[in-house]
Amino acid sequence: MSQRSCLSIILAAGEGTRMKSAMPKVLHAIAGLPMVAHVVKAAEAAGATGVALVIGHGAEEMRKAAQKFAPTAQTFVQEKRLGTAHAVLAAREAISKGYDDILVMFGDTPLIDAQALAAARQKLAAGAAVAVIGFRPPSPSGYGRLIEKDGRLVAIREEKDCSDEEKKIGFCNAGMMAVAGRHALRLLDKVGNENAKGEFYLTDIVEIADAEGLDVVATEASFENALGINNRAELAEAEGIWQARRRREAMLSGVTLIAPETVYFSHDTEIGADTIVEPNVWFGPGVRIASGARIHAFSHIEGATIASNCDVGPFARLRPGADLRNKAKVGNFCEVKQATIEEGAKVNHLTYIGDARVGAAANIGAGTITCNYDGYSKFFTDIGEGAFVGSNSSLVAPVSIGRGGYIASGSVITESVPDDALAFGRARQKTIPGKGKELRERFASAAAARKKAAE
Repeated sequence: MSQRSCLSIILAAGEGTRMKSAMPKVLHAIAGLPMVAHVVKAAEAAGATGVALVIGHGAEEMRKAAQKFAPTAQTFVQEKRLGTAHAVLAAREAISKGYDDILVMFGDTPLIDAQALAAARQKLAAGAAVAVIGFRPPSPSGYGRLIEKDGRLVAIREEKDCSDEEKKIGFCNAGMMAVAGRHALRLLDKVGNENAKGEFYLTDIVEIADAEGLDVVATEASFENALGINNRAELAEAEGIWQARRRREAMLSGVTLIAPETVYFSHDTEIGADTIVEPNVWFGPGVRIASGARIHAFSHIEGATIASNCDVGPFARLRPGADLRNKAKVGNFCEVKQATIEEGAKVNHLTYIGDARVGAAANIGAGTITCNYDGYSKFFTDIGEGAFVGSNSSLVAPVSIGRGGYIASGSVITESVPDDALAFGRARQKTIPGKGKELRERFASAAAARKKAAE
């Protein structure tokens, strides 16, 4: 089958009115990735060599989004919504290129996996003209039934058209199918619209192919694989299923999740074995974590790289561009953005490090901030190896602290500090006896006067 070419046609033209959103339904995200992109990924993993997106509502928005998750995909617009077969034929140009296999999928089934699609393709490789993907829901009510006879699929019957006996069938239509490329256009062109809605139904090709004596079969996928998304409640349900799958996958690969149900991954999270993740951690897109790290509770991480044996959190925020090297520490209530924390460096408490480098084994005291933005431009702070920055210091970029430099607590540093130098950047303390009492009395008198005037 690996030598067979395959076109995946993904139907994504629905308006999704039940989502109650101005955004096309299939662009709503699961694990930070549009649901239609999950479908594209599954198709590609199943060997699809071409992708055709059939779009309608929000076509321009869909095209722009597709450039990110499917840059080589062709897009076709279904101008009028006249049924699923009509939608597939919007991609006639792509179908006519002579692919061996045609996969027809829906952009709102983000949990479909490559194995289910590959199983349908295997049936085509074995000689079937059409392979329909079916599933067994907890209750078949409302679903089209797959009618089989002697191991062959002879029809897909909508529930309203089923006999009492056919309604007992628990094997239902998932909507997705594989069609042999050499038969696809002929079968699709034979689909008529002699029905109550006057629409062209893709499911009709089963009976058309059967009438031609072609081999039509069904394969079975899990209920989760076939789950379609129509509203935000179902979107949340699909997110929960996806997260449960990913958590299990992480744990089976050697990652410890102390409270798995509280950890949220993104579609591209990479996390190494022997990493420990404490409760209530959120991984946004673009996170890569090497082995042996520890991510403490309530940390929020996105666009960050974390090397082996790093320690993060609790309550840490790593923003895009954060790069923690081996054994680095970013502690509680710290934020790191577009900055490198080199090997063994410590950013322990209540600190912001942005647009900066913190050298190996350097120590950043509590309450330190890099002042990297002047309201118009960003500037860089370079902190050398082994430097010590005292608590509550402000480093006003652009500025550098040399190797082994020592910054006294409470300093505002506006000029670069040489290697091994000590820098103070604060006003000299002055103590005036009795002045505190005088100020309190003055402030109290003024407050009383304001209150009396208000009365």
